[in-house]
Amino acid sequence: MKPAVTILIFCVAALLALGLVMLYSASMAQDGAHYLVLQLIWCALGLGLCALAAMLDYRWLKKFAWPLLAVSVLLLGLVLVKHIGLKINGARRWFNFGGVRFQPSELAKLALIIALAWYGDRFQRQMPTWKRGMLVPGLFIGIVLGLIFVEPDRGTTILLASVSGVMLLISGVRWKFIVPPVVLALLGLGVSLFNDHMRIKRIFGWLYLEEHKAGVGYQAYQAMIALGAGGWTGLGLGNGRQKLGFVPENHTDFIFSIIGEELGLITTLLVVAAFEDLDPALAHIRLR
Repeated sequence: MKPAVTILIFCVAALLALGLVMLYSASMAQDGAHYLVLQLIWCALGLGLCALAAMLDYRWLKKFAWPLLAVSVLLLGLVLVKHIGLKINGARRWFNFGGVRFQPSELAKLALIIALAWYGDRFQRQMPTWKRGMLVPGLFIGIVLGLIFVEPDRGTTILLASVSGVMLLISGVRWKFIVPPVVLALLGLGVSLFNDHMRIKRIFGWLYLEEHKAGVGYQAYQAMIALGAGGWTGLGLGNGRQKLGFVPENHTDFIFSIIGEELGLITTLLVVAAFEDLDPALAHIRLR
């Protein structure tokens, strides 16, 4: 178990350190140290909560499973209300508290997982039945996923749906109960995407990037240029050019392209390897 813990701590520490450095490098030209300071605050809070969680018995979460889920559903409903939820780029997903944004779907991720874990443990022997195994959990899973879907946030919806399905299978739900809802969900997602012109454009922009490099594929194309310009070893920390207005979301969704441009292919592969090493390390710890 000790090697797994060592690998886990090393990977998390390395990714955290690199993330802070690259966040400052990517945003310093436009925003100085603003995002770095915010990230340091959140890192300190996160590490404190991590230490607290490590010292506490996880079973106490059972007491808060349903209240936490109820609060999450309430917040997911409120964020959709005009003048309460913050709308950005056509999506209403955030609350704004004095300049600090909070996304209720992040809380819903934890709440739904804790609630499903409690439910699977409480009704373990009845999980192979249709009512207890699929119908009842399907109701509260559907409410949470439905509210997130209409924000819209399809990525989080797909992620939570996948995690929920795996948890139900582990809890003892039969495959024959899982497959029909999955097929229906995929069909619904396909119809939704087909009628969503913005996301259809993004899909075609991804498939035919050269044809859409001046439109919906602009950011992806500029990110590709950044990765290519970095070569094997990069242009040097702080020397990236694509972050100077060419890659719009360079300090958030597309920061990986800035890592590639400034530190090169070798570093980007190490980043991917660090993320890949987290899963087996966590799995080893859980099995112990």
